[in-house]
Amino acid sequence: MSQEQELEIMRHSASHVMAEAMLSIFPDAKFAIGPAIEDGFYYDFDLPRTLTPDDLPVIEKKMGEIVKANLPFKHSEISKDEAKKLFASQPYKLELIEELPDDKVGIYEQGKFIDLCKGPHVKSTGEVKAFKLTSIAGAYWRGDEHNKMLQRIYGLAFNTQKELDDYQAWQEEIKKRDHRKIGKDLDLFIFTELVGKGLPLYTEKGSVIRRELERFVVDEELKRGYKHVYTPDIANVALYKMSGHYPYYKDTMYPVMKVDEEELILRPMTCPHHYQYYASKPRSYRELPFRIAELAKQYRYEKSGELTGLSRVRLFCLADGHIICTKEQAVDEINGALDLIEYITGMLGLKKGEDYRYRLSLGDRKDTKKYFKDDAAWDYAENVLRSVLTNRKAVFFEAENEAAFYGPKIDIQMKNVLGKEETAFTTQYDFVGPKRFSLTYIDSDGQEKEPIVIHRSSIGAIERTMAFLIEHYAGAFPLWLSPVQVKIIPISDRHNEHAMKVAEEMKSHGIRAEIDDRSERMNQKIRQAQMEKIPYMAVIGDKEAADNTVSVRKRNNEQLPAQPLSSFIEMLTEEIAKKTIS
Repeated sequence: MSQEQELEIMRHSASHVMAEAMLSIFPDAKFAIGPAIEDGFYYDFDLPRTLTPDDLPVIEKKMGEIVKANLPFKHSEISKDEAKKLFASQPYKLELIEELPDDKVGIYEQGKFIDLCKGPHVKSTGEVKAFKLTSIAGAYWRGDEHNKMLQRIYGLAFNTQKELDDYQAWQEEIKKRDHRKIGKDLDLFIFTELVGKGLPLYTEKGSVIRRELERFVVDEELKRGYKHVYTPDIANVALYKMSGHYPYYKDTMYPVMKVDEEELILRPMTCPHHYQYYASKPRSYRELPFRIAELAKQYRYEKSGELTGLSRVRLFCLADGHIICTKEQAVDEINGALDLIEYITGMLGLKKGEDYRYRLSLGDRKDTKKYFKDDAAWDYAENVLRSVLTNRKAVFFEAENEAAFYGPKIDIQMKNVLGKEETAFTTQYDFVGPKRFSLTYIDSDGQEKEPIVIHRSSIGAIERTMAFLIEHYAGAFPLWLSPVQVKIIPISDRHNEHAMKVAEEMKSHGIRAEIDDRSERMNQKIRQAQMEKIPYMAVIGDKEAADNTVSVRKRNNEQLPAQPLSSFIEMLTEEIAKKTIS
């Protein structure tokens, strides 16, 4: 048995210990279910009164007594009729018993508590190690809102107190890193009900980060031969029916708008627009690979309960790209797309194998409703992507049934602050789009031939990438991404005039600088700048004003030697240009 399985058994046993503690406190309690979960356990109860956080220490204390008593877990099997008599006062258990397929029912007993359970459990309550009750929540019986609302108690359970303490400390760090909290604290973005759910508004400071990311990716793509374009945010619904997207995405697309004789819809993707650009005139093989890119706004309906700050929104801007090429060019173009992704992630301070890894997402040949039917094309495309990853010596794993409907893909699975993976960027092989839109090129032999399409996103959705970076850096961005790069701090009011000259000089060199000219003590101004996570503070007093120097402090409280303003500006511009991760 693995350590993970042993830990899961211990956590499930902890839920039974909690249930016995609840029985001693609430003799009339009705018990629902109590499984192990990823970091601990929970149990659902129907109780005579509403619990409060003050109840948790009392329940914990009682659990500790049960653990100390080292009561054995006793397993037995009884008939359904016997089980119904045993749990006659427990309506939720009776419902579960009725649904069991076998005539025999498994039960576990420890102390005065008996539960309907197939196990397994640890040998005795004394084997339940470090635990902590964390929260109370409402939970509908069997997850159905038409059923009664029960009270759920969550708990953590680990093998040692140190593991539990470390986990709780990390959870506190996660709360501090939540991009929604940091976004509010640093004034980066807002949401309002009047504008609409899932529709972010970027403040002046948040707009700086977004603009820097957008400029960075556009400049880099232009260097690599992409034709950057603008296409409409809406299109005729017939476009998406032709592409095949409409049947697959219609449940997450916005309603059709009837305008004059047309039926228009907000676009959920950009591919068909780019196909129309390519198909606007005959193309020669000399034009291939034909690389199109766009910072494209896209609109998808997400359920209200799934909206999460910037990481799950209803309007997002995708750094989208489509490479129309021959099959023979596919390997080079896929490698080029992955080179671009790895360059961008590296410049953002993200490490392959640590912050992200590759997933080869495959289709299911049998599922012709979800995937385009062409077994030979699927085999060829999957082998191309697999060979690219293998030849790059990339660490990757394969996942069935994760492909796009038109072909397999390589997904970049980014690990968020919770340690969970999300798809951030992607590179896809498409053999369907060219057929549906009759995309062709004239080959060197004068014959008309069909290309393939490589879909790729170099930096993903700007919103999701911003959310990830906010949490990754806990708001302390590298200098080039920081909304305010330097806070100029005059020691007293008489230094304000010189501080303004310093600010103008910095701005003339493209440095984002602000003056804190409040009538506060210098130390208070420095603390405020550090709370705002501004990379550098330039302190100006009598000596600095007379010598045209600055006394420099970093946000980590490191003090740099006083230096000429020109030297400080040169240092900043070099760090910004190199996009240094400090």
